[in-house]
Amino acid sequence: MSRRNPHRARPALLALAVALAMALPGCFADPSNKGAVLYENHCAGCHGEQGQGLGRLIPPLAGADYLALHRYELPCLIRHGMSHPIVVNGVPYQQVMPGDSLSAARITNLLNYVENHWGNQHTPRTIRETADLLRACP
Repeated sequence: MSRRNPHRARPALLALAVALAMALPGCFADPSNKGAVLYENHCAGCHGEQGQGLGRLIPPLAGADYLALHRYELPCLIRHGMSHPIVVNGVPYQQVMPGDSLSAARITNLLNYVENHWGNQHTPRTIRETADLLRACP
């Protein structure tokens, strides 16, 4: 009866995993870019690639005081949109923002990306926090 050495198989499995990751890069995407991809697909068209906004028509997200002042409203704003005037960094904006039916996990990833890029530095959100805020949306 022969016994296999479990330590002997590990290097082979590691080599196989590395080879697969190199051959199929899309299958092993870095999970840290999920927020960036969500932003690109759902927000950048209006708010700009770098969160710069569009003049006095679309508010910036880069260095935006609104993010900190309205932290608890942001998940609802993303899910349900907004049609009331707001003030960002002292500038009034009145453009309608459509909602998007993203899951709580995706909204969390999106907000963690936006709230920690382009000069923004906010406490990371959890999915539970976002889900609780979404359940309380008006």
